[in-house]
Amino acid sequence: MNQGRRPASLQGVPMLGDLPEIRGRTVLVRTDFNVPLEEREGRLVVADDFRLRAALPTLEWLQSRGATVRVCSHLGRPHGAADARWAMAPVRDRLAVLCPGVELLENLRFDPGEEANDPHFVERLVEGCDAYVNEAFGVSHRAHASIVGPPRTLPSAAGLRLAEEVQVIGGLLEDPARPFVAVVGGAKVADKLGVLRSLAQNADVLAVGGAMAFTFLYAMGYDVGSSIVDVERVEECRSLLQLGAEILLPTDVVALEPGGLLDRVPSGLHPVADTKVVASRALPDGWQGLDIGPETAEAFARAVSQAGTVFWNGPVGKFEDERFAGGTRRVAEAVAGCQGFTVVGGGDSTSALDHFGLADRVDFVSTGGGASLVLIERGDLPGLAALRAAPNAPSR
Repeated sequence: MNQGRRPASLQGVPMLGDLPEIRGRTVLVRTDFNVPLEEREGRLVVADDFRLRAALPTLEWLQSRGATVRVCSHLGRPHGAADARWAMAPVRDRLAVLCPGVELLENLRFDPGEEANDPHFVERLVEGCDAYVNEAFGVSHRAHASIVGPPRTLPSAAGLRLAEEVQVIGGLLEDPARPFVAVVGGAKVADKLGVLRSLAQNADVLAVGGAMAFTFLYAMGYDVGSSIVDVERVEECRSLLQLGAEILLPTDVVALEPGGLLDRVPSGLHPVADTKVVASRALPDGWQGLDIGPETAEAFARAVSQAGTVFWNGPVGKFEDERFAGGTRRVAEAVAGCQGFTVVGGGDSTSALDHFGLADRVDFVSTGGGASLVLIERGDLPGLAALRAAPNAPSR
């Protein structure tokens, strides 16, 4: 993939260099610091600071040019009301270590105006600020107040990481090194039909795993036992299969016996239940497929190993349970070992990479799973469109 060429989705988007003089000025930076927390010694702390570290180059760029940096983010889902469980204090403590001197506002979603894109909330948010930077790729697919509001009035720019995300993800559909292989998993087929359609038309090979694969198998007339099927999406899956693209579906799966338990229990203490590898076209009644089988895993891995570009989004099995982790582990190993350009689209795929200790062997790990999918499906994001309309945008 040509990393030097700006994809269409970045055309007209102002960059940091397009900001007016910021020395002595206050810059509002929207980040995606929606990070996991854990309790240590009686207090909440950041469990994984990947998203904080991803924003550091932009924050340091602004500071080095004399700006006062004011950061805002959401955390969790407090549903428009203050909730101590989602206070920004643990994130603020970690950010103070990584980038001293940056102010971090309280959780944006404590105010219902954030998700409602309330113009009055935007006015309060930008008060006292002279410029705005969007460094929150992971939520730029949402038309929330802090994403689309500030560029209406403030000189604005894409942060360094946001621009890189769009350069990489957007470039997948414009100039990928061939063969371009996409592996898409996850539970809900309804959430990914749009991106699957886009990838089927652009990738050389599309491998589909996870629970959503069973809706495709059902659409082909196969018996899928008690596996999850979205009956309302069967016809759409059938239509996608008729596009003529090379789509790999499971030929075998690891299934759980009827009545087997899936409740989470400590590692190594899973309730005893029979599992077996069965052909995907004929699951026994009552059995639930929860992972791709070894034959399928090798087929997916073989396609990945031959790729010039790989995009992976979504685990291909319930990898949190070791009984159903084999397929996702094999895909992760294949992506990590691929000699082509490898991109992992955030979300549970990133968690899987971390789980298997392979995150440092992938060329690019996105900070936003949902945003990655929307960008691939639609070629644009509300956050990017808002930046193109900023007072200082190059196209104006």
